[in-house]
Amino acid sequence: MNNNLLLKIDELKVSAGDRNILKGLNLEINEGETHLIMGPNGAGKSTLGNVLMGHPEYKINDGSIYFNGEDINELSVDERAKKGLFLSFQYPEEISGVTVENFLRTSKMAVTGENIPILKFQKQLKEKMDLLQIPEEYKERYLNVGFSGGEKKKNEILQMAILDPKLAILDETDSGLDVDAIKVIYEGIKTLKDGKKSFLVITHYNKILDYLDPDFVHILVDGKIVETGSADLANRIEELGYEHFKK
Repeated sequence: MNNNLLLKIDELKVSAGDRNILKGLNLEINEGETHLIMGPNGAGKSTLGNVLMGHPEYKINDGSIYFNGEDINELSVDERAKKGLFLSFQYPEEISGVTVENFLRTSKMAVTGENIPILKFQKQLKEKMDLLQIPEEYKERYLNVGFSGGEKKKNEILQMAILDPKLAILDETDSGLDVDAIKVIYEGIKTLKDGKKSFLVITHYNKILDYLDPDFVHILVDGKIVETGSADLANRIEELGYEHFKK
C-alpha cells in the first residue's frame, strides 16, 4: 500500500435489513486530501459514513475497509474513533444534563486514553471556539439543547477540532443552514486542514466549492461511485443533473 494511503475501501457491499445499499463501492483517500461525495437521495451517501464508523445497523456482506493499512471491518465504533476516525452527524442529538465542555473533555480522554487536566483542556477549548466563532458561554450549555440548526452543526465541527482525527467524515454538515452559518463552518474546516488530516465531505450542494477546494469529487449513484473527477465535476452535476450519470 501507498505510505500516504489512509483509507482504502475495496468492493464494499452493505445491507440494512433486506435492502442492499452499497453494491461494490471502491474509494481511496490519502493523507491530507479532501474528497467530496455527491449523489441523489437514497444513493448510499450517509450509509457510507455510518459504515466507515461502524454503525451496528449496517451489515458488511462483502469487501473490506482498510484504515492506515489495517482491516477495520470488525472494529467497534469506539475502537475506530481511537484509530482516528470521526463522523459528524447530520442530525445531532440533544443531551440534557451534560455540558458541552464536559462532553468534549470526556470524549477527548476516551479517544486518547490520557487524563487531561481541566485548565489545560479549557485553554484548548477556548482556542477552538474562537476559531469557529462560537461564544465561550456555549461550553456551559447542555449539549445541543436549545441550539439552532447552525449551532448544532458548529458544535459538531468543534468536536472534530478537539478530537483531531486523521479522517473526518462530514455528513451533510451544510444541510438546513443559512449562508452565514455555512461559511463559518467551512472556513473553520479550512483552518483545521494541516496537510495531514483528511476529509470526506458528504453533500448535496456544489455551493461548498465556494469555501472548500476538494482534491477529488465522487458521484455516488445506486450504491456505487460511478464517476470521479476534480472540482469541475460538481459543476457538471449542476448542469446535467444526476440522471446523466445513471448509466
